[in-house]
Amino acid sequence: MDPEQIAKTIEERFPGEVLGTATHAGQVGVSVKPERIVDICRFLHDEPSIRMDLLNDLTAVDFSAYPGDGGPRFEVVYNMISTEHRHRIRLKARVTEDNPRIDTVTTVWNTANWHERETYDLMGIIFNGHPDLRRILLAEDWEGHPLRKEYPLKGY
Repeated sequence: MDPEQIAKTIEERFPGEVLGTATHAGQVGVSVKPERIVDICRFLHDEPSIRMDLLNDLTAVDFSAYPGDGGPRFEVVYNMISTEHRHRIRLKARVTEDNPRIDTVTTVWNTANWHERETYDLMGIIFNGHPDLRRILLAEDWEGHPLRKEYPLKGY
């Protein structure tokens, strides 16, 4: 199954949850509503014809540097791979600045534990239900989140 077919399957399986699909540099990205992220990830992991068994990366983007974007400030990005079928896809879900929260996917992939902690530490995204959401790279008493666009280059 190619990535475009996977994107279409997500749209069919979760009607109304897909906000858009885009291809860039040969990779397909599917933008979804954040409320169903765990269900969508579980489906992609468990569906035998898709079998996304590896969460390669989970990160976030601060869209405050893109004036006129009009969407929520932060985008959580999930890059996943099927080692069995040799295909990949990217999921994206936007969260607001005033409530930068999304459910954890640690119940789908154990490796999400570290990725989510790093994203929390550097961007301030809160992962609801995470088993141990605390800083992973910076000191516990560190102020702010250094990958946010308003963070000063030389720190506070």
